[in-house]
Amino acid sequence: MYRSLMLAVLTSLLLASAAGGATVTPVMTGLDNPLGLAFGPDRGLYVAEGGRGGAGPPCRVVRGGPQCYGATGAISRLRNGVQEKWLTGLPSLAPPGGNDAEAGPQDVAFQFRTIPFFGRSDAYVTIGLGGSPEGRTLLGPPGALMGKLIKVSASRELTEIADIAAYEGAVNPAGGPIDSNPFGVLPLSRQQIVADAGANAIFSVAGGAVDTLAVFPGRPNPTPIGPPFIDSVPTATALGPDGALYVSELTGVPFLTGFARIHRVEPDGSTSIYATGLTTVVDLAFADDGTLYALQHASCGPFFACPGNIVRVGAAAPHAVVFGGLNRPGGMTIGPDDAFYVSNRSTSAAVGQVLRIAP
Repeated sequence: MYRSLMLAVLTSLLLASAAGGATVTPVMTGLDNPLGLAFGPDRGLYVAEGGRGGAGPPCRVVRGGPQCYGATGAISRLRNGVQEKWLTGLPSLAPPGGNDAEAGPQDVAFQFRTIPFFGRSDAYVTIGLGGSPEGRTLLGPPGALMGKLIKVSASRELTEIADIAAYEGAVNPAGGPIDSNPFGVLPLSRQQIVADAGANAIFSVAGGAVDTLAVFPGRPNPTPIGPPFIDSVPTATALGPDGALYVSELTGVPFLTGFARIHRVEPDGSTSIYATGLTTVVDLAFADDGTLYALQHASCGPFFACPGNIVRVGAAAPHAVVFGGLNRPGGMTIGPDDAFYVSNRSTSAAVGQVLRIAP
């Protein structure tokens, strides 16, 4: 109890010191590993909760430690000032204690028409896996939804849209070990774009069929820390005012300062580097005026050594910090009030939150 209280006080002090002239308000609390978030056509704010795993079975061993299953993944909603578990019972795998959930709901998004809040009420949700489809099979029935893109109707009925992990297992477009972890999803008028952080690729899903839109190869590691090559690890996509897709990059171990980039992807799949000098980017958002903002899970490395922040992406680094002092943030959206909404403490169970940040 004392430790939890001190953590809350310390976080409040860090946010207050980082706020400057910003107004920071926790609008959702008590979340389990919260990640992607989005406003729905009902004007509610939805957030994907990776869950806290459970006691199993099944369990699996990842990086030398156990991760056990529990149906604790969820989508929470804030609407008219009321926070509720909008959808529950989704799969989750996490170590003992529930922090750092690795397989569970990762992102939630809605397809909008040209007029704000007039769109389809179906929510698209990515369910993470962090492994191969064969590994999912070993988990048995609890693994059935992992590695997939699903659709949830307004009445909360689930439909499997595409098996992203199976596609990675069959095609493996980036080469290397077969690994699928569907992370970010962007619903467009005729397709859904999925950023697979395990496959190092973004996929287009149309009518349930999966195609490779772009792959992002690794780069030589300039340090003696970690593997000889660093993976790209795409995390989110945003549709730019120019009609191109912009893809955020987390990078792999050792998560170096300034090593992350933002990629630009044309409709034909050709890619270019739009911005460099970023660190562990987990989400992107365009403002109404066309300004691109990036959410950095940490502002320096290696291994998430500094608090996360929101930066305004400029023509060249360093990029202007809009707000700092965030605790392992996982997702960001810009609301109808032009404020930033950020999932904070995204690697923690029970104490995750969504912050409203009005600079």
